[in-house]
Amino acid sequence: MSAPAGGAVVVGAGIVGACIALELQRRGVAVTLVDRDAPGHGCSYGNSGAISVGSLAPLAMPGILRSVPRMLMDPAGPLRLPLAYLPRALPWLLRFTASATPGHVEDTARVLAALHAGALERHRALTREIGAPELLLARGHLHVYPDAESLDKDAAAWDLRARHGVPFTRLDRDGVRALEPAIGPRYRAGMFLADHATIVNPLRYVERIVAAFIARGGALMRGEVRALQRIGAGWQCAGLDGTPVFAHAVVAAGIWSKRLLAPLGVRVPLESQRGYHVTYLDAPSPVSRTVVLADRKVFVTPMEEGLRVGGTVEIAGLARPPDPGRYAQLRDAATAAFGPMQGTPAYWMGHRPCTPDSRPVIGPAPGHAGLWLAVGHGHLGLTQSVNTALRIGDAMLA
Repeated sequence: MSAPAGGAVVVGAGIVGACIALELQRRGVAVTLVDRDAPGHGCSYGNSGAISVGSLAPLAMPGILRSVPRMLMDPAGPLRLPLAYLPRALPWLLRFTASATPGHVEDTARVLAALHAGALERHRALTREIGAPELLLARGHLHVYPDAESLDKDAAAWDLRARHGVPFTRLDRDGVRALEPAIGPRYRAGMFLADHATIVNPLRYVERIVAAFIARGGALMRGEVRALQRIGAGWQCAGLDGTPVFAHAVVAAGIWSKRLLAPLGVRVPLESQRGYHVTYLDAPSPVSRTVVLADRKVFVTPMEEGLRVGGTVEIAGLARPPDPGRYAQLRDAATAAFGPMQGTPAYWMGHRPCTPDSRPVIGPAPGHAGLWLAVGHGHLGLTQSVNTALRIGDAMLA
């Protein structure tokens, strides 16, 4: 089908927005990509680079309600909700806990399995298309546990993967060390997912995607979109001088999408999963692939710039400053697994946009012709970006 007159604007130049812009351009759409920051400088900069097609378990699993008091009281927990933020978070939290039924979790796993299908192959193809195949490290993911008993506590998530055809191999201590000899004696059991991969520089990945988009005639604008205005049959970005009226507008602005959509009456239940990382710059990596310290919910990743230690979830809103204690948790987790860390530590905190049931919202905005949503990808934005772009392209040009 021919491209629509007036082209499209994509608001948000993270990994999701960049992939959408490139995909629409491939299909003949004249695309303008807009962000208030340089491409890839939000969560796409700070994530752990995981292409995790087997991540099918939502954050809210059965039994999560019993964890809420610990979330409020334990500042060192992997899932943290400061008491002062509870009143603001309560509406989202009620939906979060309500989604943690076995039936809803199964439905979510089906949704995510469909969204992840073929993602690794498409990321591999995309790295080649943009001339950066070295960005993809295809060595699998290793989840490690202190012992078999702690692994068995995660049985529900592993059973969910198995039911949806995700292959994995259970390992004892010798099996863990055969893959990653530097892992210390704390970890004696593991699960290996061979068909997973890692992007070893997520920022450079986004930058190369956007560079390819621009080289093919795409337009990149730097500025803050204050509102999306309906002008006749199209959309215009308020706050950006000289922007035309576009036939289509795609909102892929992460956690900031909520503010942009609310004046239009489009309610997307987003909350920030505040994620943290410590990157040990120019440090030799003790691991050769993504290693997940499952008891700490921490990802340890070899990156181009050094060793990244990232993870945890903090539900504390957009205004609260980063909690230094979260960085300390990451440092302690890495030290417990590998001994003293080398390199210069660099710190980051970012806002991962999360829906209560961990399902992203992808597709047309009800009641608003030409307005498209690609929001709520949580901690799986990198994994889901290529297939999100395909879904937006298919729906827009159907």
